[in-house]
Amino acid sequence: MLELGAELETRDLDAQPLSEKELHTLIGTRDYVAFLNSRNELYRERNMTKKTPSREEAIRLMSRNPNLIKRPIAVRGQEMVLGFDVTAYMSLVK
Repeated sequence: MLELGAELETRDLDAQPLSEKELHTLIGTRDYVAFLNSRNELYRERNMTKKTPSREEAIRLMSRNPNLIKRPIAVRGQEMVLGFDVTAYMSLVK
């Protein structure tokens, strides 16, 4: 995104995990399942594709296991892009 001229605020989620409160705020009314990283070991171990955790459980797990959160997350106003999606990032910075 820097190449696109966008200013970024970054956060190392391994060093500073998001709290449950921050995750509730970030997710808002969006589908919380979209925030789960399906490539994560815990996701696969718990077979979350077939046994989707409740919103509360998912947020609790993501706050304790930052790698369970799909990344990167780019936010601009009310718009958000999860994961690597160059086309979506281009739209976000226009």
